[in-house]
Amino acid sequence: MNLVCGVDEAGRGPLAGPVFAAAVILDTGRPIAGITDSKKLAPARRENLAHEIRSYALAWSVASASVEEIDALNILQASLLAMRRAVEKLEVTPREVLVDGLHCPCVSVPARAIVRGDATVITIAAASILAKVARDEEMLSLHQEFPQYGFDRHKGYCTRSHLEALQAHGVSRVHRRSFAPVRLALGARELIP
Repeated sequence: MNLVCGVDEAGRGPLAGPVFAAAVILDTGRPIAGITDSKKLAPARRENLAHEIRSYALAWSVASASVEEIDALNILQASLLAMRRAVEKLEVTPREVLVDGLHCPCVSVPARAIVRGDATVITIAAASILAKVARDEEMLSLHQEFPQYGFDRHKGYCTRSHLEALQAHGVSRVHRRSFAPVRLALGARELIP
């Protein structure tokens, strides 16, 4: 059996919320049509594919690194930590891990980084879908707690409306203080609970 695991993250760039990673071992005997880089998919299609991946993959897992870990470690190290957690949570041990990007997490099996892997390797693309869907769900949940920031629309990314909300409402506990726009907002306003 070809136990190759694809790994990708979602949420390296946003100003708020955790970074998520997913690990997926697809079942080559049960192909899923339409898997591609999550960024190329409409949200509804991404969610449908995520359901299929969770239903038909040999193994999958999703993990995250918190805002506190991002601020303490830096976003790259926090992303690698989330990736490692995702691989370690798999119920099946892969023989190889293929990771989107330039860096590999520290895992107990051979790992290889593939630049643009989410666009060229189906298992990495599947992981990108699960990570993106999980992160979007988390940001919708955070929107319920902090509706003034508009997380339901921009998912924490550095948009004009997000920057305006930071100026108007200050910095929440789910904002990444190590990111420059948040540091600037912290200098102008007090932290809100």
